[in-house]
Amino acid sequence: MPQFVIERDIPGASAMTPQDLRQATQKSNAVLETLGPEIQWRHSYVAGDRIYCIYDAPSEQLIQQHAQQSGFPANRITPVAAIIGPGYSA
Repeated sequence: MPQFVIERDIPGASAMTPQDLRQATQKSNAVLETLGPEIQWRHSYVAGDRIYCIYDAPSEQLIQQHAQQSGFPANRITPVAAIIGPGYSA
């Protein structure tokens, strides 16, 4: 399944309270449930005025559909080309 990084421009994102983040999570999960098992949210990073989300989905269009239905922006959707880490060797 293709994986994507979604950049969401949300001014003040890093100042969101735990309750704000919980509500956003619940809203996103509710929309994901209606879209079916083809799209899966792995996790997100909240940094500055952005939230970076990692999703598995068959297409960028399904991610855009999630963004529209949830009300969260998807300012940039980028397919993941590779995953590396400290133990990676070419």
